[in-house]
Amino acid sequence: MLDYNWKTLEASANNPIWISSEADLERYCSQWRQLPLIALDTEFQRVETFYPIAGLIQVADDHQCYLIDPLDISDFSALAELFQNRSVIKLMHAATEDLELFLKEIGVLPEPVFDTQLGAALLNWGFSMGLQRMLEEKLDVRMEKHETTSNWLQRPLTSSQEHYAALDVAYLPEIYAMQEKELTERDTYEWAIQENSAMLENALVDDVEGYGYYKRFTQMWRCPEHKLAALRDLTAWRERVARDRDVPRNRILRNQAILQIIENWPRNLSELSRLDEIKKRVLRTDGERILSFLQGGMESAKASKPEPIAKPLHFFWNKHLKKLKSIARHSAEEHKIAPEILLRRKELELLIRSGVDGGEYQLPDQMTVWRQQLIGPALLDELVNIERLRHSD
Repeated sequence: MLDYNWKTLEASANNPIWISSEADLERYCSQWRQLPLIALDTEFQRVETFYPIAGLIQVADDHQCYLIDPLDISDFSALAELFQNRSVIKLMHAATEDLELFLKEIGVLPEPVFDTQLGAALLNWGFSMGLQRMLEEKLDVRMEKHETTSNWLQRPLTSSQEHYAALDVAYLPEIYAMQEKELTERDTYEWAIQENSAMLENALVDDVEGYGYYKRFTQMWRCPEHKLAALRDLTAWRERVARDRDVPRNRILRNQAILQIIENWPRNLSELSRLDEIKKRVLRTDGERILSFLQGGMESAKASKPEPIAKPLHFFWNKHLKKLKSIARHSAEEHKIAPEILLRRKELELLIRSGVDGGEYQLPDQMTVWRQQLIGPALLDELVNIERLRHSD
């Protein structure tokens, strides 16, 4: 089907073509828009910043590997146009962080995307399978990973860095051809389409204001409303400041520090300073601001009642979770897919929570249609049986 030779691309990775100007980018994007697919990857740094800093964008087409230099190019409109061209499939592997970078740097997501890590799970090659292992098992290719922690912002890059980066896209067309063939033979390629579309939708979800972040502190579910409001406001403030200063959240305030603050409820800077998680720098720069969220907790809760944090499932569910998971596991074995992709723990908890308070059990929207159809009826039937047990006890 595809005239993409992985050995040709592998050889081209020894001398990848650099794209360092808008004019060159426009010229190559024009060529790529005529192709059925391209492979994409990125190299970036994210050590002292909130947002990833792009160091390189790699592309492979039907004959060559390319390195796009985001340090020299500021206008990515040509790449944005290519990303929005739905006739060109964009191949990626473990794409989540790359998608985040594309959204920030280019302003759009590549569409459609085919993530070969998702493809591997749908074929039961392995769940969250790394590219290195995949290439060893499927192409008998061994990739060196010694450049993984390289400085991708240095210029010039070493020839070893260039080669490593180019190889990350060189093999993806061949892997895709294998996966597409097997998925089509199984009549499950539509499953891959749905999972990749869901991945793109998730990449667009970004709680910029941070008002939902507090719900991650599940151990605080017992908090009274004024403390919950303070937790919500404090974590939202941290989110905004981390983005504005472009530093990791922990540089502003560690999660453990936030827990200490809410649990101990300091009334002044002296009491705040006694918490061992509070650094002097934090106390000096943001101490008063932190205290203001505690002092305003009551008013904040009245003005905007915080949604409760979901309490842990009752211990009654411990043994029944195993039965529900086994339904997914047996179905996965039957259809030769990785069980982890068929039913995620978060989805299972959402399913249970939809009915535990006397409501009707509902399959969560997060479950793609093919998964709802494959195991949804069996899960709902089992929940009916479990309900009978609950009411008979």
